Amino acid sequence: MDLGLSGRTYVVTGGSSGVGLEVVSMLLAEGACVAACGRDQQRLDAATAELAGAAGERLLAYECDVRSSDATEEFIAATVDRFGGIDGLVNNAGQSRIKPFAETTWADWRDELDLKFAGVLNPLTAALDYLRGSDAAAVVNVNAILARQPETNLVATSAARAGVLNLSKNLANELAADGIRVNSVCLGPIDTGQWRRRYEEASPDLSFEAWGAELAADRGVALGRLGTAAEVAYVITMLLSPLASYVTGSSLDVGGGVARYV
Repeated sequence: MDLGLSGRTYVVTGGSSGVGLEVVSMLLAEGACVAACGRDQQRLDAATAELAGAAGERLLAYECDVRSSDATEEFIAATVDRFGGIDGLVNNAGQSRIKPFAETTWADWRDELDLKFAGVLNPLTAALDYLRGSDAAAVVNVNAILARQPETNLVATSAARAGVLNLSKNLANELAADGIRVNSVCLGPIDTGQWRRRYEEASPDLSFEAWGAELAADRGVALGRLGTAAEVAYVITMLLSPLASYVTGSSLDVGGGVARYV
């Protein structure tokens, strides 16, 4: 199926690994031009080296911390300078802060809220005029099922993600008049570097797959396993496609059935 992405330009934040890197790969495979950013240029270049070899000038790998409005504006300017415009934005930069309320300091709260909100608002603000110029503009905010189903040991992250989910809905309503669709993809347990690191720290007498299955069972994942970055990237790519032109203000779970809410 032709998703209508060829020749269009997409910005992906947090493109050095995991879901972000898989989205970059999938968009390039569809013939799109992609600007990917990460906070460490060396790491970003290493992660995208193989993709760059095949994509050539269709890939821009750019060092940028999206918490900085100035750095984000420079990144977006470089994207437009290379490709001429922007058709879509994937706000993927982020992390989880594993702390219960009793251990979460005011500095933790400020840092978590700054990262989650700046990670959406800075790229969107910088890219907004260019998105308005596209005939198929789309924004996808990568969030988590935590936004609706909080966990005690992720108190700051849960609260911040809930706020970003609310923000995304408001943005969808406000930007619809400009022809810009805004959707959220909410993740459950996905096999990325974070879970691999936890597995290595635990040093269990199990393969990663068996350990992941036990984790999934403990978390109540109906499909009984961790998801993959590719499974998430497919949903994000679908939402960016002009074929999804009547989908905005939605929130799609990619969590293997882990959500306990209706």
